[in-house]
Amino acid sequence: MSEKLQKVLARAGVGSRREMEKYIESNRVSVDGKVAKLGDRVEETSVIRVDGHIVKIEQQEERICRVLMYHKSEGELCTRRDPQGRRTVFDRLPKLDGDRWIAIGRLDINTSGLLLFTNDGELANRLMHPKYEVEREYSARVFGEVTNQTLRTLTKGVELEDGPAKFLKIKPLGGEGLNKWFNVTLTEGRNREVRRLWQSQDVEVSRLIRIRYGKLELNKRLPQGGWEELKLEDVNYLRKSVSMRAEQQTKLSVMPEKRKDKRAKINKIRKAVKKHNQRVKTPRRK
Repeated sequence: MSEKLQKVLARAGVGSRREMEKYIESNRVSVDGKVAKLGDRVEETSVIRVDGHIVKIEQQEERICRVLMYHKSEGELCTRRDPQGRRTVFDRLPKLDGDRWIAIGRLDINTSGLLLFTNDGELANRLMHPKYEVEREYSARVFGEVTNQTLRTLTKGVELEDGPAKFLKIKPLGGEGLNKWFNVTLTEGRNREVRRLWQSQDVEVSRLIRIRYGKLELNKRLPQGGWEELKLEDVNYLRKSVSMRAEQQTKLSVMPEKRKDKRAKINKIRKAVKKHNQRVKTPRRK
């Protein structure tokens, strides 16, 4: 049976379906030697190339779906490469053999917190699609006058330049003066949507942290720039929430040997320092 080209590429882990559509529109994809067009369908025997490189789709069913939770810090970009040489979230991710990580949504450079990555393009596409209404919760520090009417307006809905938008929930957390904290929840991830919603009421967001995606909360013990791989239970929660079949196995520990080596080196240094300090403190016998 034939399938849409962008869907096959996404499932093969090249990128999300939306990214693949952009690749096709930019003439970066070919099928059986011909430049592909948006809407093309491919067979199992089709030879697909992206930027001249063959995509091996025959092994796509063997892929084990994997998901990383990452704690993004402010100042990092959600892009694979930056022409200006600035830090990106992909710089800190572990390497995959014959596969790649795909970001499930984005956070702007001034937003920190929970970011998810997967090697499954179809899962990434569905989790980002507004059709499935996956909740995102943010903790926002805002500056400006926030009245009860302001909160009612933001939950009822306002008109932004790219269409209507609203918060599903707003939870006041207190603060001092005109600086106050709120937890806000919405079910889509348009560009800078949280900030633009507050700005529509003449209120500025001075700090923004994503703390939850679906039911998955940011691990508070995870340092900024740190990551952890999700267990099978959490991976299947994400898959079921967007009507995908459950996985039967997982593959934790992306690069366990490097982590173990790093811990071993740290422990070795600590022991050496401790031994040295004991020698210094022990008086020499005359």
